[in-house]
Amino acid sequence: MKAGAVVTGEVAGKSARGPSRANAHVPVKPLSHNLNGQRLGRKGRDTRDRILAATNELLAGPPDVEISLSAVARQASLGMTSLYNYFNDLTELLLAVLEPVMATAEDAYVSLLRKRWDDAELGERAIEFVSAYHGFWVRHSRLLHLRNSMADGQNERMVLHRVRAAQPTMRLMVEQMDGDLMRPEQPVFSMATALMTGLERVVTVTTDAALQTILNTRFSSSHVHLLTAESRLLELGIRDYRRLAEG
Repeated sequence: MKAGAVVTGEVAGKSARGPSRANAHVPVKPLSHNLNGQRLGRKGRDTRDRILAATNELLAGPPDVEISLSAVARQASLGMTSLYNYFNDLTELLLAVLEPVMATAEDAYVSLLRKRWDDAELGERAIEFVSAYHGFWVRHSRLLHLRNSMADGQNERMVLHRVRAAQPTMRLMVEQMDGDLMRPEQPVFSMATALMTGLERVVTVTTDAALQTILNTRFSSSHVHLLTAESRLLELGIRDYRRLAEG
């Protein structure tokens, strides 16, 4: 799987405006036990929060600092044994860090797709959405790049997270194009896949500092130009499929 690619999985389901809000990321109930089956008291919850905070501190730090369980343990001033009481591996830890981040996706950008965009305002709405999605990536760049890198390396749990994170947006794109969510065989689903893949690729390029250093020596387009181009593709895709739906 190449960087920036989106594996769609099953995107059909109930209408994304209303019932399918359940498909968006919502926090799960707080953990009551650690991995050894011990009930988490205040100290246990504080230790778990301390591990998560240490992970976020590393993610917010210099990009050349490795994100690993041992690095997190050092940052949290904990032994590895203590860390393993709460997380089996790095994937499990990062998924716990991703959970509250993805819970903010609804307000950050998904909600912008829920109301049908008027034909006369498609261009404006498309750039608003693409800019909001880019802003979300800017705020959580290293974590999302790390997730995608691990998914590209065939980490199954990260692949599934990446797919599930994209699905609510893709369903809403299908509805913006007047597609029927109960008919996943329609070409409109492929269009939603292509649009979402392109969007993720654009934000991957424009939020990767190392990549930008390399690419800026080869072309002069700023990230604004790329976001504008992607929003134009989104606008055209919606217009085209709306016309097709009209017959």
